[in-house]
Amino acid sequence: MASLTKRAVDAAKPKSAEYFIWCRSTPGFGARVYPSGKKVFVSQVRVGRATRRVKIGVYGPYTVEQARQRAQEIHRAAAEGRDPQREKTETRSAITVAAMCDQYLEAARAGLVMTRFRRAKRPATVTIDEGRISRHIKPLIGTLRARDVTRADVQRMADSIAQGKTAGVFKGKARGKAVVTGGAATAARVVELLGGIYTWAEKRGLVAGPSPTKGTETARSEAKDRVLAASELTNLGKAIEAAEAKSPAAAAALRLIALTGWRREEACGLRWSEIDTPGRCARLEGTKTGRSMRPIGAEALALLHKLNKARSSDKWVFPNSDGTGSADLKKSIAAIFDAAGLKDARSHDLRRTFGSVAADEGYSDATIAELLGHARRGVTARHYIRRPDGALVAAADKVSVAMAAALDRRKPAADVVPIRGDGVMRRGNGRSEGASNARAEVNPRPIAGQN
Repeated sequence: MASLTKRAVDAAKPKSAEYFIWCRSTPGFGARVYPSGKKVFVSQVRVGRATRRVKIGVYGPYTVEQARQRAQEIHRAAAEGRDPQREKTETRSAITVAAMCDQYLEAARAGLVMTRFRRAKRPATVTIDEGRISRHIKPLIGTLRARDVTRADVQRMADSIAQGKTAGVFKGKARGKAVVTGGAATAARVVELLGGIYTWAEKRGLVAGPSPTKGTETARSEAKDRVLAASELTNLGKAIEAAEAKSPAAAAALRLIALTGWRREEACGLRWSEIDTPGRCARLEGTKTGRSMRPIGAEALALLHKLNKARSSDKWVFPNSDGTGSADLKKSIAAIFDAAGLKDARSHDLRRTFGSVAADEGYSDATIAELLGHARRGVTARHYIRRPDGALVAAADKVSVAMAAALDRRKPAADVVPIRGDGVMRRGNGRSEGASNARAEVNPRPIAGQN
C-alpha cells in the first residue's frame, strides 16, 4: 500500500485474527485491525536494538492525518535516541500533585522532612501543612501531574486562594472545626509550602527540573510589630487573675510567657526536667530552632516554684487531661486576651513586647536574641556553653520584673518609668520590692524532682 488513507482504513475488513495495514509513505505508521472490527493506529520504530510498537489511538476519535502527525513525532523522538513507549508509560504513571503531597506528609510524620534549621518538622507544623494541602492545594491542582504543573497553574491557584475560593468551614479534631477564609497571606504561605514539597520531591526523583512555584506573584507579608502598652499589660494581668479559677493552666502559662518571652508552644510544652534552678535557666529540647538554653528571671522562677507545689504531673508543667502529654492551651489563652479587650493581640505579641521592654532597658540585639532564644550559630554557643552568664540572668531578671510590675499593677520602683506615649516601660538599675522577695525565695531551693 503506497499510503494509508481514510479510504484504505474504511475498506479494511475484520478477519478471524488481527492484522496490520502499513503506510509506505510514512515509515512505521499503520493500523491494527481487530476481529471485532476495532481499528487502532500504531507507530513502529527502532530504539537501539529494540523494536517499539507505540499505540497512537483508535480510528474515529483519531483521523488518519492526526494519527500520521503523531506517528511522525514518535519517529523523530526515536531518531533522537528517546524511547517513545517508555515515555508514554512514564506519562501514564506519573505522580499527581495530590499523591506527591501524600508522600511528603508521610515522610514529614516520620521525621524525614527537615526545616531550614536542619531539624525534623514538628508535629504541630506538619498538622498545619496537612490543612493547607487538603484545603487549598488538593482541591485546586491535586489532579494535575506533578511534572506537568506550570507556573501559570500555580499562579491561578494562588489567585484563587487570595480571592477566597477555597474558604469554608471544615471538620477538625473531635468536637472541633476549622474556619478557612483564604486571603493573600494564606496564598503566599501555601505557595511557599508547595515550593518546599517540590524541592523535597525533586531530591527523591519524583519530579525533575525547577519548581513551578518560582516567580509566582504573591502578597508580601509585612513583619508584625504589635507590642502591648503598659495599660494593656495591666488589663491582661487583670484578665489572667480572673481566669485563674476557671482556666488555671492557661492563666499560668500566659503569665509565664509574659515573664520569659517564650513562644506559646515552648511554655505550654515545658517539662519539669528542663528547668535548671541552680543554673537560673531552662534547657528547652524541642523549640523552633532546636535545643535552646534560656535564662529565667526571678519572677518567672517564682511562678514555676508556685506551680511545682501544686503539680499533678511528674513530667509536664502543663499536662493535658490524662497526663499523656502537654496541654493545648491555644484557645484558652486566646480567650484571656479577648477578655482583656485585646482581640488583636496574642501570645506572640506578648513575646514581642518582652523583647521591646528589653530593648528599652538598653540591652543589645545579641542579649535580646539570647533572652528570646533566637538561633545560635557559633560552635561555642551551640556546643560548649552550659549555663547563661550572670549578665544574661540579670537581664532576664530586669525584664521579668518590669513585665510583672505592669501585669500586677504593682507600684514600680522609682527607676521604672514609662518612656513613650504608648506606655511601654523602661527600667533602670533598681529592683522592685516584689522581685527582691521573689529572688530571696527561689534562689536557695531547686525544684523538686531535679537531679
